[in-house]
Amino acid sequence: MNDTATLPPLPDRLSIDPSSPFHNRDAFMREIGIRFNDKDRHDVEEYCMSEGWIKVAAGRTLDRKGKPMLIKLKGKVEAYYK
Repeated sequence: MNDTATLPPLPDRLSIDPSSPFHNRDAFMREIGIRFNDKDRHDVEEYCMSEGWIKVAAGRTLDRKGKPMLIKLKGKVEAYYK
């Protein structure tokens, strides 16, 4: 029962932060999986497939606006619908 033919393609760059210009509400209608360097990651805040990076929270540290501090990891990025 995998109807991926009717799903829109995932964007090249996507962020879960609603204030980001790369946030796409339509892409989050279904659950999205991220595979980084051939391992599934569940803590990705933002990704870019063409540039090959993901951003993840750096522990429990917060910035001055109360959002988690993010670090950029470079490698092979694949996004897919679960």
